[in-house]
Amino acid sequence: MIGIVMFLAALLLLLLGFPVAFTFGGVALIFGVLAEGWDLFAFMPFRIYNIMQNVVLMAVPLFIFMGIVLQKTQLAEQLLESMGRLFGGLRGGLAVSTILVGALLAASTGVVGASVVAMGVISLPVMLKYGYSKGLAAGTICSSGTLGQIIPPSIILIILGDVLGLPVGDLFQAAIIPGLLLVGLYIAYVLIYAWMDKQAAPAIPFDDQSVSQPMQYWFAIKAILPPLALIVIVLGSIFAGIATPTESSALGGVGAVLLALLYRKFSWRMLFDSALETVKITAMVFAILLGATAFSMVFTYTGGDVIVEAFMMQLPGEKWGFLILSMLMILLLGFFIDFVEISFIVVPILAPIAEAMGVNMLWFAILIAMNLQTSFLTPPFGFSLFYLKGVAPPSVQTVDIYRGVMPFIVIQVGVLASILLYPELFLLH
Repeated sequence: MIGIVMFLAALLLLLLGFPVAFTFGGVALIFGVLAEGWDLFAFMPFRIYNIMQNVVLMAVPLFIFMGIVLQKTQLAEQLLESMGRLFGGLRGGLAVSTILVGALLAASTGVVGASVVAMGVISLPVMLKYGYSKGLAAGTICSSGTLGQIIPPSIILIILGDVLGLPVGDLFQAAIIPGLLLVGLYIAYVLIYAWMDKQAAPAIPFDDQSVSQPMQYWFAIKAILPPLALIVIVLGSIFAGIATPTESSALGGVGAVLLALLYRKFSWRMLFDSALETVKITAMVFAILLGATAFSMVFTYTGGDVIVEAFMMQLPGEKWGFLILSMLMILLLGFFIDFVEISFIVVPILAPIAEAMGVNMLWFAILIAMNLQTSFLTPPFGFSLFYLKGVAPPSVQTVDIYRGVMPFIVIQVGVLASILLYPELFLLH
């Protein structure tokens, strides 16, 4: 039972606010020494060396760099302005434009924090100015900014590909349909909400008579084409088999710098700041990975994985019982801890059991990715909620944000359930 106690101790320390990487590493060190002695950690240098040699994980810093450079080109601002002009005359149109921009930013940057903050700064004041419901405005921004978790190129899909030993290109392909379905359902919800409550999302007529309708379309196309071209190049090169995900991430980094030049936002200072921010985020991810590696090693050596496997194998419903319980467990853990920790700690415990039960691992990975996306929205510790609260005006209370995201969480759980029940409709393999 040492492994189970160790797992509970790590969760308790995380809830108390201790840093993630040091929590996992420290708990592993204490329990490992108590259980097996110092000799257990003689294997750690080999594990760390294998991580540093992992070519797939090289895509993580490169995609992060691409996203940060694109954030500094003020891409979100130009997209939102153009989309707002196109859809503003429709009831709920500003919210629809925010969702579409969130999907484009997800596919071109994949950085959730940057997307939520950018749309919170630009779109939220405009929606509030025109009388949008605070909850609807906040929920739309949080949920559309979080699309970067499931729409490729997604950092979580790269991490899951490494943890589960799956080709990242296959994961990217399998995630497209669920991602687009989410976008469609978000838009449908906003339009239905606006139709039912006429005051919640009023139409905003475009009052600049100096710009004709064709010119509005032209401005929108000009704003959409550059990021769209980058998406096609990055994802198209993977799907066509021209480049590996790691190679395409390098291509994306170069493309982002070229877009910065195109938007006249390039400077050596911007490049240095982007690289520095990339190093900080990457160091955080890899520190968590090293701590999680030590934790999983000790957990395995103390027999914790055997206890979990025995418990899961005895569940009623066999495969379905395991899938439902594991999805519920990940969903509940997502209320309190980050997707990176769940990916590196919980998923490696569940993966061998899923494989032993004959579960399609690609399907399992997409279920986990969709589930982990929900963790960004679930109170009380959903990161998207914190990002938006940080830039929202004082009139938008935390309770408004919590209330606003609830319908979008229900939509995500509904899509997760549909993937669970009808995998053949979503998997392209």
